[in-house]
Amino acid sequence: MISGSGGGKDGGTEFTAESLGPVLREACATAQLDPDGAELLRLGSNAVYRLSTSPIIVRVARDPDVREEMERAVKVARWLEAEDLPATRVPAGVSQPLVIGGRVVTFWESVQEHEEYATVGELADLLRRLHWLEEPESLRLPYFDPFAKLSASLKQMNGVPEDDRTFLEERAANLHKDYDRLDFVLPFGMIHGDASIGNVLRHRDGHAVLIDLDGFALAPREWDLIQTAMFYDRYGWHTKAEYAEFVHRYGFDLMNWPGYETLADLRELMMVAWLGHQVGTSERSAAEFSRRLHSLRTGEG
Repeated sequence: MISGSGGGKDGGTEFTAESLGPVLREACATAQLDPDGAELLRLGSNAVYRLSTSPIIVRVARDPDVREEMERAVKVARWLEAEDLPATRVPAGVSQPLVIGGRVVTFWESVQEHEEYATVGELADLLRRLHWLEEPESLRLPYFDPFAKLSASLKQMNGVPEDDRTFLEERAANLHKDYDRLDFVLPFGMIHGDASIGNVLRHRDGHAVLIDLDGFALAPREWDLIQTAMFYDRYGWHTKAEYAEFVHRYGFDLMNWPGYETLADLRELMMVAWLGHQVGTSERSAAEFSRRLHSLRTGEG
């Protein structure tokens, strides 16, 4: 049995627990895994299942156009394993990603039975190690263009009033000018792309591991530090002591860099635009979107 429920459509095709059951079963059969008793953990941009008969997580992507991205994520996982950097692993001997019923399916080794996050200090250690690595050309990492991503995200907002959309687009245009004037001080190179406390889990044996490897790209390293800084500075999600530990262990304080506010404004705008995708389908997201938009318009926290 597959537990969990949820809905959502993509391109006219239902993306629900019921419709994904056959996709999961066929994918597991191809990979010689047993889907019986699989538990649906999340249903969002991915359907995430935990198999009950082996320590494997199965991800089914909502967007059918992510095959190349997931091929790269699997290559990144295998390379990080060869480099002995603690990150989520892919099972040996499974050829992936698979495309089943138009959905892109990947298999990942389970990190733990119950979700437990590591610390921001451990995140800093992992980022420092990652940023010292020199990626092989075979990974073919893309260049990270935040404005291409933001522009696509703004276009995908549903149910957002036109004046709010215009405000966000104008803010993006102004930030683009500010961003182009930034003088980055850290070396350009490989980044995780979504480095925050939400993407570093405690492994069942105790050590911290990086997860969600599909955002790996080439960019200024400051991008991997911005979320921890703004989560402390703007949202109060990290304590002063936690942020000090992050800075000490990574070796650089992004908040002392003159471009910090511009990068934080841009990252925040990207988060608000992403919330705008959920406005038409989630009352909670609509309320949060409205609250954050008010904050952007007024400058109030």
